[in-house]
Amino acid sequence: MHKAGPKRGFVVAIDGPAGAGKSTLARGLAEALGLSYLNTGAMYRTLAAEALRRGIAPADAGGLAALARSLRFSMDEGTPPSLLVDGRPPGEDLATAEVESVVSPVARHPEVRDVLRSEQRRLGAQGAVVEGRDIGTVVFPDADLKVFLVANPDERAARRQAERRSRDPALAEALERRDALDARTNPLVPAPDARVVDTTGREPDEVLSEVVALARAAREASGGG
Repeated sequence: MHKAGPKRGFVVAIDGPAGAGKSTLARGLAEALGLSYLNTGAMYRTLAAEALRRGIAPADAGGLAALARSLRFSMDEGTPPSLLVDGRPPGEDLATAEVESVVSPVARHPEVRDVLRSEQRRLGAQGAVVEGRDIGTVVFPDADLKVFLVANPDERAARRQAERRSRDPALAEALERRDALDARTNPLVPAPDARVVDTTGREPDEVLSEVVALARAAREASGGG
């Protein structure tokens, strides 16, 4: 694991609950601004999937933290540059029900979060759009722009169904359970200086246009970093 350093580039923090549209917005914003795109949720999911493969229990905080330290996180050379884990992009296996069932218990350990937050800070410090659950409050409290997405629960569940190509009516309930577990790990509230954007009933391009304008104004105010 590398040591995290100070923020050097322009950073946008995108926070919000599952299904609010973080990934769609963050990737589009990174492309529009010419920045790297860091999906921090994929880091926790990769850790959860690897723990399942190795038989490390979700309650084993020390074992999970050691496993997290052993993973090599980097960015590729794509457009936008995106996450690699041990030299490979996160796979579709991260979207399985098995991983979904353990990612919150895995992520709740402070030891695990300390390791991954340090890596997130390192990966995004040179300039990035970083999405997750505690980016603007913990990972990048000094972000140049903080955006907190919200959407009503039914719409968030529908988006998750579309993402997973699932018609399982129990998904909405599972999403609520995950939100409750995650909220106990770190309360899901916007940073005091975050811009709250409601994506309910809005097309992704409309939301992207709004946030691109916010980001360009913030970049100009910061001196174009």
